[in-house]
Amino acid sequence: MDMELYHVLNRGVDKRTIFYDTMDHARFVHNLYEFNDARPALNHGRAVGGMIDLRGQSFGAEPAQRTMLVDIHGWVLMKNHYHLLLSERVEKGFTKFIMKLNVGYAKYFNEKYKRKGTLFEGRTKKIHIADDGHFLHILHYIHLNPLDFLETARTWRERRIKNSVAALAHLDSYKWSSYRDYCGEKNFPSVITQELFGDMFGDYKSAIKGYLQDLEVDSIREFVLE
Repeated sequence: MDMELYHVLNRGVDKRTIFYDTMDHARFVHNLYEFNDARPALNHGRAVGGMIDLRGQSFGAEPAQRTMLVDIHGWVLMKNHYHLLLSERVEKGFTKFIMKLNVGYAKYFNEKYKRKGTLFEGRTKKIHIADDGHFLHILHYIHLNPLDFLETARTWRERRIKNSVAALAHLDSYKWSSYRDYCGEKNFPSVITQELFGDMFGDYKSAIKGYLQDLEVDSIREFVLE
């Protein structure tokens, strides 16, 4: 099948926080790996128990034993939402993966925090990456989201940033995205497929540094999902 790239977003219902602590973030990253498999999700109900390997190369079955539903080209977790950059590997892979991901995390979250009901806002939003301009900026856009947590950089979407060095250091310190893996640090390497953007950018650390120094967010404003 021809590859089609999608920027995917979902957030907590009523914009509620869905990631409170390290374990919440780690569980969702674990699910990104484990639920990207055509086989039934065996741990849909295993909400809170079990240890998650945060440092290893893989979280579960070896790649040869898995039939991946999607390629995850980029991702980031924020307090009340997530961003993914996906392409399908099998027919209806996108729908199956997102359903398993959202349902699995909601079950974990509801059991842990002793709540009931819907966790996510509604249908997962997705936008097709259909032109070269969008393609060139979308991975940077996803990786820059954690700048919302840095007071001197919260205006990055308006192309205003006070200190690009501090912004770069903040991105280096933020664990819950694919940024570190693209920069050559093994963070969660089993989760993502780097070839598409790795081949395009080469030295990603240099590419994002230049991007911070000359933000071009205006050129992708129409594609932003929030």
